[in-house]
Amino acid sequence: MPGLDTPLSQGRSLVHRLDPRARLLGLVLFSLPVALAGSLRTALLGLVLAALLLALARPPAGLVLRRLAAVNLFTAFLWVFVPLSAPGQALFHLGPLAYTREGAALALLLTLKTNAAFLAVTALVASIAPPELGCALQALGLPEKLCHLLLMTHRYLFVIQREYLRLLTSARARGFAPRTNGHTYRTYAWLLGMLLVKSWDRAERVHQAMLCRGFKGKFYCLADLRYQTADALFLGAALLASAAMILVGRAA
Repeated sequence: MPGLDTPLSQGRSLVHRLDPRARLLGLVLFSLPVALAGSLRTALLGLVLAALLLALARPPAGLVLRRLAAVNLFTAFLWVFVPLSAPGQALFHLGPLAYTREGAALALLLTLKTNAAFLAVTALVASIAPPELGCALQALGLPEKLCHLLLMTHRYLFVIQREYLRLLTSARARGFAPRTNGHTYRTYAWLLGMLLVKSWDRAERVHQAMLCRGFKGKFYCLADLRYQTADALFLGAALLASAAMILVGRAA
């Protein structure tokens, strides 16, 4: 789909050459032990393995770092609030509140798990082009309507964004300057209302155009999905990595 913001799906790395279904299954095998990890060693192992996957995918470093910074902006709040609310041995006090060792350990665990999951999703899912992702999900047995909804949402989300920017530019050309007052709030409300109306109208026109081209509620996948030896080796490695994280967690 030209014009869509999917830079991570453009590449020729080892990960990009894997079958999309194998990548999705590998992500499931990897994510479950990471999500259920209760020890720092398990989470750290998951982070190392996810970083290895990301290195094999070879995405643009700047883009990944920007997205990683956005993710860790959320985890920064965990480091503030979790240690202050979790019971345990106090490391120091902030007035009447105690910053506990157990809370800090929990915040570290959540940080490691969050970053491991993000890196794995970036390497295995963001590297799949949206049409191939929809086909892969459909081939793995997900409901067709859900796959269609995913594809259409991704396709027209950027169209709606451009329409909103066009409306905002038009308002600014007429002297609109955002402020914290009632006029600004009413203007944004009108903009969102117009965006909703235009989106509804666009959806009707797109649906009519699809019906004119013979659409009968089913998308046919044009991607050539074939399991190869590399896919089997990847799934075997993902299974071994999952087992290793489970064993490390039990030994902790």
